[in-house]
Amino acid sequence: MNEQGDKSHLFVSHRKALVDYAAPITGCRAQAEDVVQDAWLRFSQVKQGDLAQPLAYLYRIVRNLALDFTRSAGRSQRQNDTEELFEQMPAVTPSPEQQLSRQDELRLIAEAVARLPERTRVAFEMHRLGGYTLQQIAAHLNISVGLAHQLVRTALNHCAACLDDESY
Repeated sequence: MNEQGDKSHLFVSHRKALVDYAAPITGCRAQAEDVVQDAWLRFSQVKQGDLAQPLAYLYRIVRNLALDFTRSAGRSQRQNDTEELFEQMPAVTPSPEQQLSRQDELRLIAEAVARLPERTRVAFEMHRLGGYTLQQIAAHLNISVGLAHQLVRTALNHCAACLDDESY
């Protein structure tokens, strides 16, 4: 028998055992069949003279392909699980009701700030919107640091009171 015939005979005679060997690794008999077919394609390309133990080599090919399949399936499953998790996560964007509520709150705060005395408004805007320190505000307004702190606190309390009045 020629070399290809010997390999074919070896494969056909051990095909069922190879599928039985691959099935527990892949977890599916149909996938094991595919793995064994792929193994045959690879095995048939090798010159038999290069193989000391052709059957052991064939089993090794089946094992490696089955493990590759299992790893690949695991990665695909993890990717699918991740995509499902992202789909189930709540949206980061606020709902239309939340947007309206926030816009209303911003309007109320803007109106409350507009009603503040100028020095208090400037101190508040510098601190809360500009990120200035109390020392910088005091230097800008030519007042003490304690008074700058008091102006900012007064403005915050005024804004909070305006929001509380509108929520009832």
